[in-house]
Amino acid sequence: MQENIEYSAGLYLRLSKDDEQAGESVSIGTQRSILTDYCEKQGYEIYRVYTDDGYSGLNFNRPDFQEMLEDIERGLINMVITKDLSRLGRDYIMTGYYSEIYFPDKGVRYIALADDFDSSKANNDIAPFRNILNDMYARDISRKVKNAKRQRARNGCLIASHAPYGYVKDDDRKKLIVDPV
Repeated sequence: MQENIEYSAGLYLRLSKDDEQAGESVSIGTQRSILTDYCEKQGYEIYRVYTDDGYSGLNFNRPDFQEMLEDIERGLINMVITKDLSRLGRDYIMTGYYSEIYFPDKGVRYIALADDFDSSKANNDIAPFRNILNDMYARDISRKVKNAKRQRARNGCLIASHAPYGYVKDDDRKKLIVDPV
């Protein structure tokens, strides 16, 4: 791509509950700071920051992701920037579709900062492999979280975040007791 293009950037931030528990991802605020600083240094205009907090990267039916696609269709943004490829998504087929087919077809430059991915450059050969690893990581973490919850339930521990009506959590917050009220 030519360097004299004026870019209107959409910054896309995502953090799923599984990412947060695993400690893999930085916070939404840190992602915003990293991407905003990058745009300021490069002289890119930020049209909007799209944020899907608490959404899995395996599902692309996320509210702000869908709004970003609508803004691309309307011609409001011609650049998408994420912290890394996994923030765009963890399903390797769909992430590859967006980064290698959809964005180029729409004339959108895509940058994943930490993975050194820039669709305007030719050095992106490793990206499909990273997408596969991101997909495998997400599925592995999901399986581990489900297994841990299943085991806690077998041990008689409460796995819900809130006690149901008529009950309260006991002092160690792992068991239910009848609400005396």
